[in-house]
Amino acid sequence: MLFSLIVPVYNRPDEVADLLESLAAQTDRGFELILVEDGSTIPCRDITERYAGKVDIRYFMRPNEGRSIARNYGMQQARGDYFVFVDSDCILPPDYFESLRRSLAESWADCFGGPDAAHESFTDTQKAINFAMTSFLTTGGIRGGKVQMEKFVPRTFNMGFARRVWERTGGFREMFSEDIDMSTRIRQAGYAPQLIRDVRVFHKRRGNLAKFWRQVHVFGMSRITLQLLYPGSMKAVHWMPAIFTIGTVALILLGIFVSPWWVLPLGVYIAALWISAIISTRSLKIGTMAVAASMVQLFGYGTGFIRAYVWKILLRHGRDEAQEIAMRKGK
Repeated sequence: MLFSLIVPVYNRPDEVADLLESLAAQTDRGFELILVEDGSTIPCRDITERYAGKVDIRYFMRPNEGRSIARNYGMQQARGDYFVFVDSDCILPPDYFESLRRSLAESWADCFGGPDAAHESFTDTQKAINFAMTSFLTTGGIRGGKVQMEKFVPRTFNMGFARRVWERTGGFREMFSEDIDMSTRIRQAGYAPQLIRDVRVFHKRRGNLAKFWRQVHVFGMSRITLQLLYPGSMKAVHWMPAIFTIGTVALILLGIFVSPWWVLPLGVYIAALWISAIISTRSLKIGTMAVAASMVQLFGYGTGFIRAYVWKILLRHGRDEAQEIAMRKGK
């Protein structure tokens, strides 16, 4: 079985170089890389040419239409039986494809997703952000952790499905949280996405907390769009950052105007988060930074969720957007 690894890229030549270096070290060579440049002004063609003899690379330059359109174009060009997706800011362990092939041989999955982790080469900020995005105390383990509060949903930083799944469901729609939308449509088509914990990636994510805030704020807003597209899809875990945001503001106000004891629950939670982060990252410095990153994750997502909930649901401005998205076909 040939795997087609499909990666959209936009102005990230340095990250692509790290990805290609990890692909050149794979123990299983039964894959092709389809790299789709999405209208980049800083292309990575020169970098791909340096790895042409080490990795089976097919490079395509496209107008800037968005990552979903780029992935769909990649699938149209793919020769493999199984499509695999990672982000351009990922590094793959040497046994990635070997582990994936072995897992599919033992228990076939028409669609799979895997977890992510922080590589030792990452900056302290990237490691702190990784904790914020993967800890049960912040995201409820919904990104592939061992303990989860909802059914696992593959995401495109580490995801794959068989060609027949694409032929039946179509491609990605150009929208925020397009991977959750795609995973939902795959499940609705009768396939059962599986979490394969041994098939992990090292995901760099955003390089600073300001960019991280903007990213998670959009994630919070897109959750409301997904609820409009798929009524009933929103679970308790998706409300947690919004509840945390409102609750924190309320506790601080009560602490100021009523009694300082009101902020005790918040202090206990932050202390638990700090201890967990230190244990997880094995670093006092990174653990402390992880608390700040976790606050950004919770408040960023929470405020985006609240903002979109008020505008799109309470004020009913989201129906037209949802209808427009629903009419889009992956192409």
